[in-house]
Amino acid sequence: MNVTALDWGIIAAFFLISLLIGLFSAKSAGSSAKEFFLSGRNMPWWLLGVSMVATTFSADTPNLVTDIVRKNGVAGNWAWWAFLLTGMLTVFVYAKLWRRSEVTTDLEFYELRYSGKGAAFLRAFRAIYLGVFFNVVIMATVSLAAIKIGGVMLGLTPIQTLLIASVVTVIYSSLGGLKGVLLTDFFQFFIAIIGSFGAAYYVLDLPEIGSLQGLLSHDVVSTKLDFLPDFSDPNVYIPIFILPIAIQWWATWYPGAEPGGGGYIAQRMLSAKDEKNAIGATLFFNVAHYALRPWPWIIVALGSLVIFPTIADLQQAFPQIPIDKLGDDLAYSAMLTFLPTGLIGIVLASLIAAVMSTLSTHLNWGSSYVVNDFYLRFVKPDASDKQLVAVGRISTVVLMLLSALLALALSSALDAFQILLQIGAGTGLIFILRWFWWRINAYTEISAMAISFVVAIFFEVINPKIGLIEIAADQSYLKLIYSVSITTVGWLLVTFFTQPEKDEVLLNFYRKVTPASMGWKKVLDRYPSEKQEKGQLGTEVGLMITGTFMVYAALFSTGFFIYGNVLPGVIAAVISIVGAIVIIRAWKKIH
Repeated sequence: MNVTALDWGIIAAFFLISLLIGLFSAKSAGSSAKEFFLSGRNMPWWLLGVSMVATTFSADTPNLVTDIVRKNGVAGNWAWWAFLLTGMLTVFVYAKLWRRSEVTTDLEFYELRYSGKGAAFLRAFRAIYLGVFFNVVIMATVSLAAIKIGGVMLGLTPIQTLLIASVVTVIYSSLGGLKGVLLTDFFQFFIAIIGSFGAAYYVLDLPEIGSLQGLLSHDVVSTKLDFLPDFSDPNVYIPIFILPIAIQWWATWYPGAEPGGGGYIAQRMLSAKDEKNAIGATLFFNVAHYALRPWPWIIVALGSLVIFPTIADLQQAFPQIPIDKLGDDLAYSAMLTFLPTGLIGIVLASLIAAVMSTLSTHLNWGSSYVVNDFYLRFVKPDASDKQLVAVGRISTVVLMLLSALLALALSSALDAFQILLQIGAGTGLIFILRWFWWRINAYTEISAMAISFVVAIFFEVINPKIGLIEIAADQSYLKLIYSVSITTVGWLLVTFFTQPEKDEVLLNFYRKVTPASMGWKKVLDRYPSEKQEKGQLGTEVGLMITGTFMVYAALFSTGFFIYGNVLPGVIAAVISIVGAIVIIRAWKKIH
């Protein structure tokens, strides 16, 4: 690539602004642990929503979309589009409940909802498991994507790439806390959007493609454009469409789309000014994430099929890339090498922004678990705010170092990461029900974690060796169905064979978050003086469905217009607008 002084100047300016934001936020972030991790619970919806979008605008996301489109066409994106369902459930049902809980992290929830040694174990174990182990693996995959981008576009070594990206990220994350992360995310979001749309526009102007019509009519591309998979082949439509829509969205854990909310999404909801701002932030995130961003990535991915039809073409074009790092996901970075001076700088800055926004969020989120849910709770309960902020800053540096070391040891798509995702299969329903069903207890969650872990190890490690359950290569989706079924039956049995939480604990939780009383009646009926909050669960679920149709209609309306199908585009746009009007009219009734 011909990276000029102008391009490097754009990148340098980006780094400088990110550092200045961290320095600007340092004083307020260092005043207390709640300021460092929750920005004083005073953040507006628009800043939180943009931050959520920027965080999920990871460097490996366009690579993933490119991989999906090249293998399974546009319809393959249902693997992640389906998570809009849990996103909208979080918007209209769980956002306000999280804000009412007033916990510092979503792990603190365990000792609000449960009690005793079981609750303490859950909080401590998941603080280390999610905050350190799982978090480091996620950041390592993001860093690996950065390594690939740096290698293809700039010829940088893995160590050089990690040093450039991680040093600045660690500085502003450790100094500025969550406020610094939010403000930097806001700046980085617009850089990332400009970069992705600019890349898509220029790709269409390449001589080999010529125009949007030239791309869509190309023999290799025209078979990849359908929004829905081929329903004549169950081994295609079941894993691509049926499984994500019917099971995956509520049964599995996915960063940024946890059933019932959680992780860094919960952190943003907890830092909102009030319930309305928490709802507004998550609504903006889901609209932007699913309706605004996908098409520029999809266009670049489709263009890559024209320029680099096969992996062999990628290998020929980039002989310096090791064989074990070659894959369809590399095609996105490969397409960006054709960009002109100036736009290269913006796109590189946008990719760096994607890396840094994701890493900074995971660093602050992970360190919040280490500090609040492990150090403060179990190591030094009397720690001062100054000590907590210091531990938070130290853990930020350590987490980045560990993820960088792991990234250097990785070579391609992570089998280990797939096992980690499989481990959570079947636990998602608990995260949805625990707010509304009194019977769920700490042992429900502990048993679900243990069972899903054993089942995942069996299907990913043991069964391939002994062949006890035969699963064809094109039916690997059966592993998820088996895992969800076994884990769900297991934790339900444990729930009914163990004692429920004490009434005092259940009532304290109910009074704090005031969920709809339908699933709490057996407890509340024992206390006639206790107010039973009917809630608006039916309305909220209706708004969730409306919001889902609204966003999907907006997504496909854009797609229809891109394809030149005006009438379906107009119909989808009208559906989306009607959905938006319904939500706006119901907004004042949401409380």
